[in-house]
Amino acid sequence: MIEQHIILEGIDAVSFYGANNTHLTMLKKLYPKLRIVARDNIIKAIGDEEELERFRAVVNRLIEHCIRYNSIDEEAIIDAVNGKRSDKGSDSNVIVYNINGKPIYPRSENQCKLVEEFGKNDMIFAVGPAGTGKTYTAIALAVRALKNREIRKIILSRPAVEAGEKLGFLPGDMREKIDPYLQPLYDALEDMIPGAKLKEYMDTNVIQIAPLAFMRGRTLNDAIVILDEAQNTTPQQIKMFLTRMGNNTKMVITGDLTQVDLPHNQSSGLTQAIEILKDVKGISFITLDKKDIVRHKLVTRIVNAYESYEKTEK
Repeated sequence: MIEQHIILEGIDAVSFYGANNTHLTMLKKLYPKLRIVARDNIIKAIGDEEELERFRAVVNRLIEHCIRYNSIDEEAIIDAVNGKRSDKGSDSNVIVYNINGKPIYPRSENQCKLVEEFGKNDMIFAVGPAGTGKTYTAIALAVRALKNREIRKIILSRPAVEAGEKLGFLPGDMREKIDPYLQPLYDALEDMIPGAKLKEYMDTNVIQIAPLAFMRGRTLNDAIVILDEAQNTTPQQIKMFLTRMGNNTKMVITGDLTQVDLPHNQSSGLTQAIEILKDVKGISFITLDKKDIVRHKLVTRIVNAYESYEKTEK
């Protein structure tokens, strides 16, 4: 009798084992000659060497499936046992799959351009109005790179600027104080990475979320770094951020120049950066517009109404 240990790397063990260990129970029934025990993210199997090799191959196929789709089901287990690779259809446009296994893909022409330019350049500026999917698409690209082990970490940042209201002194420790500013980034991550795995990534700093002020003095290597709401940076802040770039690192800078929350006497660093860097090789600029809005249809109407009002006021 031989004993083997299989480590479930890069996936959420709870999703792999299934609710009430239903997936694990099914595997045990399919391999009755093996004694299979699971604890945390380690599966221990005892039995004949040949049977163990077959079982390991099945588990490895299921791990690959779980990394890709964030979950497995009975059909995926049967396919793995039969040596088939599960296919949910054409993946040509899919960036990643969400926690329910549904595909996340670019939903407009300019989102497609953002995905394309991400593959060509190490720094991308994506500018457009609310609801155009700038940040969501950028985070999906970062999650894909992490899953494919192209990078070691994802770093997400935002300037801590209040949108027209004074929040005063917030209670709690440092993380609790800055979380309200960073919640939109958490929302996107929670849609793409199972909760337990996301917590593990954040506890081990594989995924880091921090306000812009925390970037000073750092060199960011082997990472995808996303600066959200960049229109609320000062020229000094965005210059500081852009010069943090290290080896094997890509940066995506997103912003909406119609929603600047800086004091009236303070110019936006994003506007200045676009002008200064427009001819620099290796930097791509994507402009999204009303046609790219993928939120509720009312968002497009609201953007149109405000544009008309602002033109009249001018």
